[in-house]
Amino acid sequence: MDILYLMILCSVSLAAIFLVVFIVNARKGQFEDDESPAVRILFDSGEIKEKEKDGNKTNEKEKGENNKIEEKSE
Repeated sequence: MDILYLMILCSVSLAAIFLVVFIVNARKGQFEDDESPAVRILFDSGEIKEKEKDGNKTNEKEKGENNKIEEKSE
């Protein structure tokens, strides 16, 4: 029965520690912007910027390894 009291004490103290860490991070603004990182990954690419600069020119960075192999074989 003593171990049960110890386990309850440990779990409550661990939950209290996680709650304090969560509150501190929430006040610092850690959880403020939850949508833009998921959207930013779709548009933050060097390939898109290079395509806009080059126009219709193909760039070696855009081509994958398979395309390079096919070009060499032709």
